[in-house]
Amino acid sequence: MTTRKLERVIPSIAASDGAGVKLRRSLGASQLARHDPFLMLDEFFSDDPDDYLAGFPSHPHRGFETVTYMLDGHMQHKDDHGNTGDLGPGDVQWMSAARGIIHSEMPQQTEGRMRGFQLWLNLPAKEKMKPAAYRDIASGEIPVRSVNGDAKAKVIAGKLGTTTGPIHGGSTDPYYFDLELAPGAVFEEALPAGHNAFLYVYEGEALVGESRQPVARRAAGLLSDGEKVRIEAGAALARVLLLAGKPLREPVVQYGPFVMNTREEMEQAIADYQSGVLSRGEIGRIEIG
Repeated sequence: MTTRKLERVIPSIAASDGAGVKLRRSLGASQLARHDPFLMLDEFFSDDPDDYLAGFPSHPHRGFETVTYMLDGHMQHKDDHGNTGDLGPGDVQWMSAARGIIHSEMPQQTEGRMRGFQLWLNLPAKEKMKPAAYRDIASGEIPVRSVNGDAKAKVIAGKLGTTTGPIHGGSTDPYYFDLELAPGAVFEEALPAGHNAFLYVYEGEALVGESRQPVARRAAGLLSDGEKVRIEAGAALARVLLLAGKPLREPVVQYGPFVMNTREEMEQAIADYQSGVLSRGEIGRIEIG
């Protein structure tokens, strides 16, 4: 089995979003920093309420999926159809904005640590105008698999050996693992050949591939194609997100929270939002997995 190599490192940069929430952005920091089908990855992490209390007030999305994964803190989602979802430590919300949704994500705490990630995952052209849907996944629904006794993986999406996450299949067939590796521990597992894959190190350092190429904390590493991935922790405990998905190989036209395939579709999305019909229709529940 061929082992994937580290092809490119994208250091995260300081950014802010919503009403001024401070975060780190790796994928999505520029239009050249994408990895089909992945559009963006943000890490938010602060013990200072001034960095996150303003939250993400009501805003629209169309044409892609957002995946919010909380490590610490409490965030509440509300949308324009009256749905409410609460995310606590270890919880995930997998939302397919598709045709359109207008929602808010607001902290439900006034002190303490707020820490987590938001991933943007593109949808194929044939699914961009389907009804919006989402699924709140409690921490207890996410299986954890021990690997060689000194590493463990939370399987949020996809399959790891015989362990299947609550989300699997679909057009991009996403894999989303949260890895914890003891110092010097090695995670070496299969990933589907042909899927684009990357990792994001949020604690410690990771050494990638047979040549043990380093990826520092708060950086994303884009991987070559291959049949398996090898990630080794450095001298300290490492915590790493590992993601893979089937590339769409379609044009991407993005304007803020809208991601379409053509300029004409983008202009229609903006017009629909301005005229109040962006999110017309029912909101469904994602049943994949």
